[in-house]
Amino acid sequence: MSRNLGLIFSALVAFASTSPAAVAADLKAKTVVLVHGAFADGSSWQKVIPLLEKAGLKVVAVQNPLESLESDVAFTKRAIRDAEEPIVLVGHSWGGVVITEAGDDQKVKSLVYVAAYAPDAGQSLVDVASKYPDQESRKTFVKDEDGYLKISDDGISRYFAAGLSPDEQRLVAVVQGRFHVRATTMPVSHAAWRDKPSFMVVATQDQIIAPQMQRDQVKSAKAEMIEVPSGHVAMLSHPEEVADLIVKAAR
Repeated sequence: MSRNLGLIFSALVAFASTSPAAVAADLKAKTVVLVHGAFADGSSWQKVIPLLEKAGLKVVAVQNPLESLESDVAFTKRAIRDAEEPIVLVGHSWGGVVITEAGDDQKVKSLVYVAAYAPDAGQSLVDVASKYPDQESRKTFVKDEDGYLKISDDGISRYFAAGLSPDEQRLVAVVQGRFHVRATTMPVSHAAWRDKPSFMVVATQDQIIAPQMQRDQVKSAKAEMIEVPSGHVAMLSHPEEVADLIVKAAR
């Protein structure tokens, strides 16, 4: 074989080893189930979904009602039930509480928390957050007469979706879901991260969930971690890094 042919052959081998088909062959998980946070919907994952599919994974983005922990867990468990296993279960923000409870399922291989809460058994979102100083962003949360919370447009741009373009911030504000306050005080009965391999994205510029809380949760869960210089919606501002960690959790 001539030198040039040898170089071409080597290049083809290298390409094959990093092609989507080759990556897919290296994955143990088949499906990624994505769980959005409060004040959001499945479109939160719009930039991550094509990257996961390109890697050879099936993807399901749950559309949770944000009514209560019980209802969000029920919606997520239906998605798990219908998905091909093994499954990587991913949660952003409030979605971390949901996957902590819903992840106690034999079909779930691993958990990924993206700028998310990861309470222990018997803890609620409020229990976890109360150990840290209140974030300035909480002043932009508005509660209606039925107990549903939303974030003001100013709060979306300054805190929740900080780091995104004005057009992206406006879209986040338009699609935000109302989140019932009762969900914040509902404790999880079992912490799935105690039994499953866990991976966490720490958003170092997060103004919704304190970065120190996120780092402390990494230690508690003995999770594999990456840090990104991002605000709260890390999957929209740093989709490649988030997708890479999810793919790693699928291996």
